[in-house]
This record gives sequence, C-alpha cells and structure tokens, in this order.
Amino acid sequence: MDIELVTIGTELVLGFTIDTNGATLAQLLAPLGIQVVRRTAVPDTPAVIRDAVREALERTKVVITTGGLGPTTDDLSKEAVAGVFGVPLEFHQGVWDRLVERYQRLLRKMPDSNRSQAYVPKGAAVLPNQWGSAPGLWLEGEPGLVIMLPGVPHEATELAKAEVVPRLAARVPAGRVVASRTLRTAGIAESSLADRLGPLEDGLAPVALAYLPGTSGVDLRLTVRDISPDQADRLLSDAAGTVRGRLGDHCFGEGSTTLAQALLERAGRCGKKLALAESCTGGLVGELLTAVPGSSSVFLGGVVAYHNAAKERLLGVPAEVLARHGAVSEESVLAMVRGAGDRFGADIAAAVTGIAGPDGGTEEKPVGTVWLGYLVDGRAEASRRGFSGTREEIRQRAAAGALFGLLRRLRG
Repeated sequence: MDIELVTIGTELVLGFTIDTNGATLAQLLAPLGIQVVRRTAVPDTPAVIRDAVREALERTKVVITTGGLGPTTDDLSKEAVAGVFGVPLEFHQGVWDRLVERYQRLLRKMPDSNRSQAYVPKGAAVLPNQWGSAPGLWLEGEPGLVIMLPGVPHEATELAKAEVVPRLAARVPAGRVVASRTLRTAGIAESSLADRLGPLEDGLAPVALAYLPGTSGVDLRLTVRDISPDQADRLLSDAAGTVRGRLGDHCFGEGSTTLAQALLERAGRCGKKLALAESCTGGLVGELLTAVPGSSSVFLGGVVAYHNAAKERLLGVPAEVLARHGAVSEESVLAMVRGAGDRFGADIAAAVTGIAGPDGGTEEKPVGTVWLGYLVDGRAEASRRGFSGTREEIRQRAAAGALFGLLRRLRG
C-alpha cells in the first residue's frame, strides 16, 4: 500500500513549526510495508486543504492528515475533507460526552468553542483520543480513505499506534516490510564517507544507502523495501557489518545511540570516572552527558571557565600560559584538561576552548578554531580543529569533537 500525508497548519508553511508528525508516521507505517510516497504541507485554508487531499486521493486512494481538528476558527480540516466526500458535518453525541467527561475530570469549565469538536463528517468512524480533546476520524467512501489525526505530535503518535496502525495492518498483505537501520558516525566528513563507501554501494543491493549529515556527525541509513521481515533483518545485518568494517571506529553506534551514550557506556565498562573543562561550549558537553539517564555513575562534573580569570582560579591554568599563548591554544587546553582531572579526581577528562564567532577571530586563529584536550589515565593530548558554520553549529561540532575524541582514546 502506498500512502500520502497531508500536514495541515499555517505555522508549518510559514516555518514557525517543524513537521515531526510526518517523520513519525512514516516510521510507524514502514514495518507494515506501507510506503509514504509524498508529504504535503498546506495552510489552514479550506480550499487548499480540499485540493491537497483530493489530489492525494487520486494518486494513492489513502491519505493521512494531521492538524486542523481543534476548537478554534483556524481548525478547518473536517469541513475541507467532508467537502471532498460530499457529506455534511453531523453532531456526534459520543464525542460530546467524552469532551464533557474530560473537562469534568480536569476540573475545568469547557469553553463553548469546544462544541465544534463534536461535529464529524457524516459516515466517519471516530478514533477515540485518550491523550487530548480532538478525536481522530476515519472516513472512507468513493474518493478513497482519509484518516484525520490531531496535529499535536504526542496525540498524533499515540492515536496512530493505538488506532491507525492496527486497522491498516489488517488491510495489507502480511510478510512484506519496509525496514531501515541507521549507523551513526563521527569525526569524518560526508565526502570522505562517500569516498570510502562508494565502491561498496552496488554490492549492498538491494539495500539502499543514504547519507544524513548533521552537526555532530553523519548518519548512514540502510533501507530495504517489500521483502519479508527475516530477509530484511539478514540483509540489513550483512550490510551494516560491511559498512562498519570499512569505517572502523568512525562508526560509534546504531539507531538513536548518541556520542554521549557511547562514551558513558565505554567509560563505565572500563571503570573510568569522567570530568570536563569547557570554555566556548559553555556547558554543552556536560548537558549532552547529563541528558543520558544514569550518567552520574561515570560523570563526576565539569567546570565552565569562560573568562581567563576563571580558567586560572578554577582549573589552575597558569597566568603566564594565558598571557603568552592565549586561551585558545594547545598549552591552555592541556592545562585545562589536567586541571579538570585533578579537581575532580577523574580518570579521564575532556576540555574545549575556541572561537565560536561571529567575531573574535584573527588571521592566526580564525573563527571556528577550537582546541580539544583529552586526559586518559594521566596522559594528556591536544588536537586543533577548524569548524565551520554559525556560532551554535561551531559549539555543537566542538562538543561532538570532545566526546568522540575521548571515546576513540578509550577504545585504544
């Protein structure tokens, strides 16, 4: 089954809100063998919604919409879709009763505007929404099938899992899937990855390889389509092994594994305690580590020493080092990483100092110059890197460099 998604909301086309629903729904449908062949975002304009849904039905006969089911004047999806099917909206007592019960349970007075949510296209099946006020709707007729979900991401996801996926699963042939596996890489550019993997790509068929660059590294997405689950698992495992063999330690994990998770897991297995010293990243490395549940078993703490006086006082960086070489230098970052190890009694440590911009660069040290320091069991090393992008992108790349560099050294 091919399917199209129509995401509805003026905020989407203006760029104020990123559409995460489309990505989530595609991931939920892939294991059923259902391919999302097109995603369309449209504003809260009835005629535009109606045209988008009608055109999508002409191509695939099955459409999922998200958004426009709320109680406000810009929530117009139901009217537009009802127009495609040539049916009126009707008051649904069951939806109304659930709305009343919901507001009573929350000890709140229901606004009059919520009554509009109890009107549904004639003939539509109601998909109960336990996570919000707007129910999902399943409308089927001569034009095809339209499944309407709320735009709130959590509600759309949970409704899709509870109501949509089981219903669609009963309509598609069993045993054919679209399956993917993601390999996560760091410390290597997309072009260098392509040079290494290009000669392998034909041999990976029918597995398709896609490059997904980000600020912390490049993800590699391996995908197979329209085969049995067992075949998919075997092909993806073989392809992942082949790719990993070519990339070495640049591939640090799979799926949603982060650099911070990989580093904490490795350090934990080695019985190491970790500390940080940060300047231009302003605590970003520590934030990435502490976002991982259980990180306190490895991560002792960090020092954000932005001003030179803080580097001297909190990390023991000698004043003469800062005066002679500057805060962004090999000498300073080595003193920082040693200071972090000493202050926290850590076995391993990482330090970051650099020029994130947009100002402050010189000919010798342009914007994007970052020194990374690493300490492993008393041995300190430093590495100079040059990162591009905005101030935030440089900070993110520096944080990733600190984590990956320490991970590589722990791996030997």
